[in-house]
Amino acid sequence: AKQLGTLGGGNHFIELCLDEVDRVWVMLHSGSRGTGNILGTYFIREAREALERRVLGYHVPDKDLAFFVEGEDLFDDYTYAVSWAQDYARLNREVMMDRVLFALREHFPAFSLEKEAVNCHHNYVEREHHFGADIWVTRKGAVRAGKDELGIIPGSMGAKSFIVRGKGNVDSFCSCS
Repeated sequence: AKQLGTLGGGNHFIELCLDEVDRVWVMLHSGSRGTGNILGTYFIREAREALERRVLGYHVPDKDLAFFVEGEDLFDDYTYAVSWAQDYARLNREVMMDRVLFALREHFPAFSLEKEAVNCHHNYVEREHHFGADIWVTRKGAVRAGKDELGIIPGSMGAKSFIVRGKGNVDSFCSCS
């Protein structure tokens, strides 16, 4: 609770951007404040051990690609924990954005919102329908880019940031790095 509404470290930031017609955009990049990383570390260790115990003998080219099979003991725990961390990250961003917009209104009385927020996240797991089947999609360092969905590609310290519109490429499971 003490961290809710705080930015965090690493590559997290709040940035004011100008678009091609000089409209101001607020770009905020933050997540679950380390909780997702802690959960991920725990579950990847457990998935590696589960991979070694499986009778079916799955092979992955890298141990960090270990996974749970739906129906295994920890599968439901994993999806619940990831969902919780994603919800926390979303709420964290909402609280921060409310605070940023409040500050902008306080200091710039003429400030008003013109557009809806673009809220997308990366490093997450979601149940989706692709190629005729309901599957779990993991996007690590990627965002959903369904047809005409808005997404964010953040820059870094002097590199431009972009608001993008998804192409809905089914071969990439509607994803964009």
